[in-house]
Amino acid sequence: MDDMKKTYREGEEKAKESWRKADGEDLADRVGNAGDEIRKDLGNAGDDARKEVDEADRDADATAPDADRRY
Repeated sequence: MDDMKKTYREGEEKAKESWRKADGEDLADRVGNAGDEIRKDLGNAGDDARKEVDEADRDADATAPDADRRY
């Protein structure tokens, strides 16, 4: 799912950049493109961090199967 989101973000960013370049490029276009790039990178970084946390949690559960057992 995260790969689909990453692909969507990259496509969306490229589409916006192309749309802005259609009539030439000015400072507002550059600022908009930079903002889109930052938003895309932060979204992808958040997805990657969430994935790492989920994997670490799964690994911890696998190595300590009795950790949740109550006596």
